[in-house]
Amino acid sequence: MSFSFEVTGHLEGRAGRTGVIHTPHGAIETPAFIVVGTKATVKGVLPEALRELGAQAVLANAYHLYLQPGADIVDEAGGLSEFMAWHGPTFTDSGGFQVMSLGSGFKKVLAMDTAGLADDDVIAEGKSRMAHVDEDGVTFTSHLNGDRHRFTPEVSMQIQHQLGADVIFAFDELTTLMNTRRYQEESVERTHRWAARCLAEHRRLTSERSGKPYQALFGVVQGAQYEDLRRQAARGLADLEVDGQRFDGFGLGGALEKQNLGTIVGWMSEELPEDRPRHLLGISEPDDLFAAVEAGADTFDCVNPSRVARNAAIYTADGRYNVNTARSRRSFEPLEDGCDCYTCTHYTRAYLHHLFKAKEILASTLATIHNERFTVRLVDNIRHALAAGQFDAYREEFLGRFYAASRSGT
Repeated sequence: MSFSFEVTGHLEGRAGRTGVIHTPHGAIETPAFIVVGTKATVKGVLPEALRELGAQAVLANAYHLYLQPGADIVDEAGGLSEFMAWHGPTFTDSGGFQVMSLGSGFKKVLAMDTAGLADDDVIAEGKSRMAHVDEDGVTFTSHLNGDRHRFTPEVSMQIQHQLGADVIFAFDELTTLMNTRRYQEESVERTHRWAARCLAEHRRLTSERSGKPYQALFGVVQGAQYEDLRRQAARGLADLEVDGQRFDGFGLGGALEKQNLGTIVGWMSEELPEDRPRHLLGISEPDDLFAAVEAGADTFDCVNPSRVARNAAIYTADGRYNVNTARSRRSFEPLEDGCDCYTCTHYTRAYLHHLFKAKEILASTLATIHNERFTVRLVDNIRHALAAGQFDAYREEFLGRFYAASRSGT
């Protein structure tokens, strides 16, 4: 099958572990941060630069690539890796995230802090509903031109098989923390039924496209902030088998309470099989990464490092700061002392300050390279510390320094 996962070490007394995911396009040492290239590109950054900064794999968005340029074109090009000239492992999400983001207008970070609210038709302020869920799938309106489209579990599998990523995800319904307990229960059951349909279609397409490299299918665990629902969903997906086809790994998805992230990931890890990888969707803040690794997550993806870079926000070991403020105007130091990224070894804060003020595209490119390198290196260091039995010491040292004081404007 050319896909496998091996556990190579454990965090004593806890669910954290090191491992290796083997894919048709190469191996991924875990824990690992998977860089997000939504439209088959990380905005403003060449694939060669991603390789140089240490990225092991890239995740693209099935919804966006379906709309433009079309999954059939990516397929004709030889699959996602060939199409974007990234000759390494690739992931695609299922399009399920758009059920929430288009459906209710919330970004994931906003859905992580909604204490005391409950509504099954909640809409973000100033937004209109663009997606509608029923038992068979989701009908949505394109954000590009207003055209109507339909995603079902089968359609999601067909799109992702055409995109040809090494790891693909089952189509799921992503709720918000605002949804009521009753709706969360219904959604978990619906996502399980959709998962079974994904397995069946995945098996059919794998057979039909037998000349293509095998694509690993991950089931996505939902259940919001409820322990019993999370455990129920995880057990159900772990046990699910359709005509001999089982999930090759699992996505830890859904709306998460930031303050309970480690606990919720731990619930799922306890119910999922040890011999299959676990991918936590949409997480990249340093404290969240440590909590998730400790609780058993193997890989992560998030747009945040590149998104904030385009707004001049720079990650460093001493916290985050904005390079476009006056304090950087005459600073001829690198973005971060001691950083080995291309940006820090060639350019200064003063130069990036100038680029952002001049609204030059290169500003986003150089800032993104640094932020992605920072995040990739952090997870690499977490992996090395875990393997060396120094996870707790490294976490205390790193987070104590990172969150010691606000670096805004420095």
